[in-house]
Amino acid sequence: MKQYAIAFAAAGLLASACAIAQEHDHSAPAAAAAKPDGMTMQHDGKAGMRGKGMTMSAEQMQAHHLQMLQSTIDGAWRSDANKARDAYRHPLGTLAFFGVTPHSKVVEVWPGGGWYADILVPYVTHHGTYTGAVNDPAKMASERSRDYYAKQNQALRDKFAANPEVFGKAQLQEFDPAAPVLGKPGSADVVLTFRNVHNWRMSNQAEGMFKAFFAVLKKGGTLGVVEHRADKDVPADDKSGYVSEAQVIALAKQAGFEFAGRSEINANANDSKDYPDGVWTLPPTYRLGDKDRAKYAAIGESDRMTLRFVKP
Repeated sequence: MKQYAIAFAAAGLLASACAIAQEHDHSAPAAAAAKPDGMTMQHDGKAGMRGKGMTMSAEQMQAHHLQMLQSTIDGAWRSDANKARDAYRHPLGTLAFFGVTPHSKVVEVWPGGGWYADILVPYVTHHGTYTGAVNDPAKMASERSRDYYAKQNQALRDKFAANPEVFGKAQLQEFDPAAPVLGKPGSADVVLTFRNVHNWRMSNQAEGMFKAFFAVLKKGGTLGVVEHRADKDVPADDKSGYVSEAQVIALAKQAGFEFAGRSEINANANDSKDYPDGVWTLPPTYRLGDKDRAKYAAIGESDRMTLRFVKP
């Protein structure tokens, strides 16, 4: 089926990578590979990989990157609880679809507790950069919000500081969501955000955020968006946590992006999207506590759109 094409492609390339003599000096921190004697390799991140007596094609290089990504996903620094969510979040296929490589300069907007940062930081900082863009607590209007974001940002800093071998190259940038600046204009290859658009819509900040995504990206750069998917447009004051694909695409196009494709890798046909406490009724939040917990566990995490945009 077309909706699973990216997953199958990633799996096929990953299998191919295992058959390639790809020992190259940017494997995951916990799984460094030895180079064969006498083999040196040059890697420009685009054209391919070249070594003494061998040439790696662009397809083989992509397979090599996928093997590196899978090694990172399997990393010992990731908790069992986080790994258990891979079945719903599909990080290998998702990041492959967004074109993230070990050379990418990535800005992840609102990384939260660092679920994706666990993977992105050690993967992209082989040759690229990782910046987590987080709210500046000092710019928040309420004391409650200031305390919330101060604690969240510090927890992420502590997480990174506790394992410098894995996270030592990570950077955090605080920004004002009412006037967002996510970095030097034209400096990022990829901007990623996971399950956040509904929050910006509820706070009337979505248009400004998408303009900031556009500004920080290089020409030809990629915006990758994963979001809880509504079956139809929802009103501006909707509190369900779901947004329609058409609404997200409209926000991106209004900011100047071109729509470059969608993947169904994070789809969930079991999600009926009609719960007492919206998307937060489902795992991992389980806002209703133990009430009907088995029912919601069987549904799993939400149905999600996975959309890719390009800055022309």
